Parts: sequence; C-alpha cells; structure tokens
Amino acid sequence: MDDEEEEAYMKAAFGDSSDDEHLADRETTAVWERVEKINGLWLCRNFLSVHHQSHLLSAIVNEGWFVEESINQAMKFGDLPSWAIELSDLILESVESVDLPVLPADLLWREPLFDQLIVNLYQPGEGICAHVDLLRFEDGIAIVSLESPCVMRFSPAEQGEGEGVDVLLSPGSLILMSGEARYRWKHEINRKQIGFQVWEGEEIDQKRRISITLRKLCPS
Repeated sequence: MDDEEEEAYMKAAFGDSSDDEHLADRETTAVWERVEKINGLWLCRNFLSVHHQSHLLSAIVNEGWFVEESINQAMKFGDLPSWAIELSDLILESVESVDLPVLPADLLWREPLFDQLIVNLYQPGEGICAHVDLLRFEDGIAIVSLESPCVMRFSPAEQGEGEGVDVLLSPGSLILMSGEARYRWKHEINRKQIGFQVWEGEEIDQKRRISITLRKLCPS
C-alpha cells in the first residue's frame, strides 16, 4: 500500500484529526463505565462508531493477514501500522477527555503509549483460555472489539479470592485493564461448541469477531 492509499485508509477509518464533526461524533456517543468488583477495569461503550468500525476492518483486511483460513492471529512489535498508531492516539484522547481515573496518570505520559499489537480473528464457538498477560508487558492493556459481541469473563488469578465477573463486549467497544485488573485477574472468552454465548438470559447472535489488543513492552 503506497502513501496515498494509506492516508486514504486512515482518513476513512478515523477522519481528519482537525475535523470537529469527527470529534463530536465520538465524544457524544462514547460512554465510560467502571466494571464493579474489579479495580482498574474500565469499559467504553461506543468507543468507535459503526462507520469507524467498518473502515478499521477494511484497513485490517488490507494487511492480508487472514487470507488463509488456518491463520487467525497476527502480531506486530515496535513499528505498528499507521491505523494502529491512530487507534492508540484515539484511546489516549478519549481517556484524557473524561474526568475519570481510567488509566493511572503515569501511563499517560509514556511514549509511545503502546508498541505491541495483536489482532485475533474468532469464528463462532472459538475463544481463549483464562490467562494473565505476560509480565514482559507493562501495565495498561487495551482491547477493541469489532464485528460480533462476546462475553469476556474475568476471574481472580488466585483461587478463592472472589467470584468471576462477566463483561459484554459489543462491537466498537474498548476495554482497558490496569493495576489489579491487569495483574490479579485472569480474562477469557469461554468456548461454546454450539456457537453462541448467553448474556442476561438471552442468546447472543455471534458471527465472526475481530479483537485488537494493544500493549507496551517492558524495557529490555
């Protein structure tokens, strides 16, 4: 992809940074909420509009990572794609725009905020086992969900420390983990052979889902 094509993708996905309409659209629809029982876990619903989600998906498809059906994960370290850098900037902008302790203040000053990217593709019925992200990554992890909703379960890393907490991740949502949420709670997406999960007693219409995870490597 040449420079002109890349610029077109960025503007389509995120708009012009000086475009007041773009900023207003995002700020009036995004809703931050702290997930009860888990310190350091914040959910931003409607972080990306449907329009932004669509064009972000186009940018990911254009990378050509998932052409083969056997491939369902792509990872990048250091120099991230321009659309991922722009996404990181939007996360920082959204966090700084609210008077809430969404991320510890010391994390907001690091440069770059994120330098490691994982894009996962999940088909219906697929998930990921309970885990705490490796300690080779610093505090502060962001996950953006696209295409299909899912339920992410959080459970204490140490047995006997409390009950699990379920969080519904809708398309266009952003979840941030820091502090206890990042280090003392595991997170997972339960595998369902029948192809759907249940939220508040209702089956979720699940199709393909793409998640974007952004992290920061610890200094070597």
